[in-house]
Amino acid sequence: MPSEGDNFEAVVQGRRPEAVAEFHEDTSLIKRFQHALHVTPALVPLVVLLVSIAVFGLLLGSKFFSASSLTLILQQVQIVGIVAAAQSIVIMTAGIDLSVGAIMVLSSVVMGQFTFRYGIPVEISIACGLLCGTICGYINGWLIAVVKLPPFIVTLGMWQIILATNFLYSKNETIRSQDIRENAPLLQLFSTTFKIGADENGRGGASFTVGVIFMIGLIAVLAWVMRNTAWGRHVYAVGDDPDAAQLSGVNVRGTLISVYVLAGLICAFAGWALIGRIGSVSPTSGQSANIESITAVVIGGISLFGGRGSILGALFGALIVGVFTLGLRLMNADTQWTYLLIGVLIIAAVAVDQWIRKATA
Repeated sequence: MPSEGDNFEAVVQGRRPEAVAEFHEDTSLIKRFQHALHVTPALVPLVVLLVSIAVFGLLLGSKFFSASSLTLILQQVQIVGIVAAAQSIVIMTAGIDLSVGAIMVLSSVVMGQFTFRYGIPVEISIACGLLCGTICGYINGWLIAVVKLPPFIVTLGMWQIILATNFLYSKNETIRSQDIRENAPLLQLFSTTFKIGADENGRGGASFTVGVIFMIGLIAVLAWVMRNTAWGRHVYAVGDDPDAAQLSGVNVRGTLISVYVLAGLICAFAGWALIGRIGSVSPTSGQSANIESITAVVIGGISLFGGRGSILGALFGALIVGVFTLGLRLMNADTQWTYLLIGVLIIAAVAVDQWIRKATA
């Protein structure tokens, strides 16, 4: 508040006393756009997704812009989308999980080996696989939240440990699709397909799998939880400033552990979906899930610095990669163009994130 001396000086200089305390907020169009992106971080990847679909639709016509092609994209990104959902909640805490792919594969191997090697009922084997992923996530969370080790180092080490455990336990054996189909079809549940809009002969229409429905449902539930529950707000608070969150009464340690436990469980479900997607139980599958999930999260507008982003953005990021992959393949373009464009999108997404963060600076 200005003092009497300040007011007197202002009067002498011919200015109103109130002018000393005036602040002018920047309400330019760019600033308002920047603020809108900060409030709705999934807006940018959504626009990029829609523009990508429109461009490839114009270039390829009905060859790309059809129900079968668009639902094919959903089927292709279902595994990445599920794993990206796990990666998203971790990155929102300003962490990272490099073991998501390994947890996914180990969980699928446990489900298959328990069923075929030990003769355990498939339902119990699936539950054991889900428990395996949850335990791996808990170990990550405990080392990060309690022992205070850096997330990058912990999950990098766990990635190597889980990967080695996976190969040692499975003896690098693959359980064939035919054996699963004949003896334990529940393992391939996520591959169950149903059509919408097909003709009486089953031709045309959109094909959906249980895996696609699960991915969409999972992301919808997580988006609601992050937006409408105290736990979701705590995750954002921990990612934004863990010290301030602790002073505000947030159980930072418990929140971090719960995030990694949930991420491990989601990766285990991704392992179940992986069996349905490839048809078999293979210890060598899903090798690129780590980098693909991080790519989807970054392109989806979730900040690597934590505290900002939307789970929906991760889905949009995965779909953008799927659209570019399918579109360029239909154009008979070299595969390297896909990697080039995705690399450009990653750098652009991080640059946009830095620019948006200045809105609150």
